[in-house]
Amino acid sequence: MPTTIGVPRETYAGEKRVATVPEVVEKLVKLGFDVCVETGAGDAANFSDDAYQAAGARIAGSASGLYDAAEVVLKVRAPTTDELALMKPGTTLISFIWPAQNPELMQVLAERKLTVLAMDALPRQLSRAQKMDSLTSMASISGYRAVIEAANAFGRFFNGQVTAAGKIPPARVFIAGAGVAGLSAIGTAANLGAIVRANDTRAEVADQVTSLGGEFVKVDYEEEGSGGGGYAKVMSEGFQQAQREMYAREAKDADIIITTALIPGKPAPRLITAEMVRSMKPGSVIVDMAAEQGGNCELTEPGEAVVKHGVTIIGYTDLASRLAKQASTLYATNLLRLTEDLCKTKDGTIDVNFEDDAIRGLTVVKEGEVTWPAPPPKLPAAPQAKPAAAAPAPAKKAAHGHGGAEPASAKGLAVLFGVGALLFWLVGAFAPASFLSHFTVFVLACFVGYMVIWNVTPSLHTPLMSVTNAISSIIAIGALVQIAPPLGAGAEGRPGTLILALAVVALALTAINMFGGFAVTRRMLAMFRK
Repeated sequence: MPTTIGVPRETYAGEKRVATVPEVVEKLVKLGFDVCVETGAGDAANFSDDAYQAAGARIAGSASGLYDAAEVVLKVRAPTTDELALMKPGTTLISFIWPAQNPELMQVLAERKLTVLAMDALPRQLSRAQKMDSLTSMASISGYRAVIEAANAFGRFFNGQVTAAGKIPPARVFIAGAGVAGLSAIGTAANLGAIVRANDTRAEVADQVTSLGGEFVKVDYEEEGSGGGGYAKVMSEGFQQAQREMYAREAKDADIIITTALIPGKPAPRLITAEMVRSMKPGSVIVDMAAEQGGNCELTEPGEAVVKHGVTIIGYTDLASRLAKQASTLYATNLLRLTEDLCKTKDGTIDVNFEDDAIRGLTVVKEGEVTWPAPPPKLPAAPQAKPAAAAPAPAKKAAHGHGGAEPASAKGLAVLFGVGALLFWLVGAFAPASFLSHFTVFVLACFVGYMVIWNVTPSLHTPLMSVTNAISSIIAIGALVQIAPPLGAGAEGRPGTLILALAVVALALTAINMFGGFAVTRRMLAMFRK
């Protein structure tokens, strides 16, 4: 008998997402599973019961009927006490759990003899686990929605405009925290035309901020803030003081502040004080994306949008749910990728294999035994540096310093110089004087050109060659000289037909070379500009 996957309707107040969508149901059925969806589970996300049935799912008329049939339960929010009471012992639950913040829930899950995979416990440092990373999926949606909520409350254009009625300045947006949600907000606000500035304790995200159209604001205090797993760490008191001073300056100038700072297992750090809120311009907006964990702003009221000191402070805790259809689709896809790893045999049965680091990290309870926290995953060892080549041993000298053998490289160099000197003597002895002067310039040009190109780092070869191609088009001057002889020259001073034809061809080719070289250089330099 195939394993039955149950998808209940979310009972958390205001939650509109659903754990799977019709297009994913089709793929779960192909993996050999029987899929059962509670009636109305997808209504808030615009997925009807008929759409689920058309995709191959059964519809359960009630939550109790669904939990009776389900051996694997897919959810978005952690289960409530009533939902846990309906789950059979031995059921596998896959959902957001947040074990660090919910120790009582973990105890109940273990008492119910469940196997629980927490989507928020995924070891994100594993590159192959990215396909299951629902935290990233939801954070990206939340960052986008935060900008939309801010724009709605702001009441003005984001982009600057010049109209017949006057000039409209662009909105100034400051984003505290440049993780996934912050980067999504930066890109969205910049695309809407705002002037975006952002800060993060992790210095490595500065380039990402710039690439999305924002300006990275650095705290005047040297300390590394990466905490691993895509999160920041708790900073020292000295850094926090310097950071508060920077936030106070930014708050006075910003029209919109979006805060995203979170540290796993800890309350959200307080970044925006009441004094900073009072310093902001009337009509400004703060969107506190950390409201569910207490908020980054001192005056945030979780779940509410309030106006204090003339500033609208938005503390919604359901930003991803406000884009329910998109969020449900991405989350369902993450669950599908996890299910594929749990059912590699594609026969409708799952295997919670602890040899798989991703599965081990996700599993917080197995058959009633708490297995969280998981041991650190085994990351691939860094490639060993190649040992430096041993320096060649110096040639041994004969006794008393006499009779020593010459190195082979020195012999080769001497032969090369000897042949070169002979060739130069032959040219000087037999070539006309006019040819000798041109030949000397040619040899020097080859030497200088070779040394210039050879000493340039390979990463710059393409832009360098495009410029040197353009410079080499000085040949065009020679072609022009041949086409147009000096003034006053008679018929005998005019070039022959062959020389004239070659000059015209040279002129055409070097013109293409000249304009093409500068065009390529311009395009390459534009890649590094905003």
